[in-house]
Amino acid sequence: MTSPLTAAKKRLRIMVKQRLSAVSPESITAQSRNIFESLKTFEPYARARRISIYLSMPSGEVQTDAIVRHALASGKQVFVPYLHKSPPDPLNALKTADRVMNMVHLKDVQDYESLERDRWGIPSIDPATVHQRERILADPDADHADHAGLDLMLMPGVAFGCDESGNFLRLGHGKGFYDHFINRYLAQRRSPGTGEIMTRFYALALTEQLLSDCPEERIPMEEHDRRIHGLVLGSGEIKQSSGRATRHWDVTRGSS
Repeated sequence: MTSPLTAAKKRLRIMVKQRLSAVSPESITAQSRNIFESLKTFEPYARARRISIYLSMPSGEVQTDAIVRHALASGKQVFVPYLHKSPPDPLNALKTADRVMNMVHLKDVQDYESLERDRWGIPSIDPATVHQRERILADPDADHADHAGLDLMLMPGVAFGCDESGNFLRLGHGKGFYDHFINRYLAQRRSPGTGEIMTRFYALALTEQLLSDCPEERIPMEEHDRRIHGLVLGSGEIKQSSGRATRHWDVTRGSS
């Protein structure tokens, strides 16, 4: 039986996807350009040496091609999503899909341009090359990550809003890929004794994806959901979470 929270999330996804269907390709291109220009001078991006970023669908969301190319040209180590069959994992409490996500290293522009597109038109890592690439998440049976983490994570979503404390929330597509990745990442990277995580988590959003404060458009939160540090909007504006819970990304929950 579908829970009220799950049903509310489904209604929001339908509403926002209908709204996005009316956004012209020209508007998405312009908004993506605004986000790229803002990111170039945004300190968490400018200072980041290791970043992860999603590779965008051809339509309906912020386009990331320019960001990926700029990051690689700037000498940053770039990690992109890779979906694979879910292994047995005691840290995975979501169990929402047979597949899970890791972030794997993209070597250079030539490597990026060689990626073939999947059935949704998204450039995708060849599974045959994954064993040759650095992966952000350690194996499920490892006690901790044995290499450096991420400085910045740029993620997609369907819709975004705020909670009562001023923290930004992300509503995903409902598969749990990002929730599972982030929860495992935080468990592996948490600093001993402090619980502090230095990675910054931001989402890229078209202006049409930012929800209003009315009750009908509030994103419901579940136990596995997490807040994000902020949004980079298609207007070029960067909105920061103001609540204390996201300052160091302790183990506090609440997004989607």
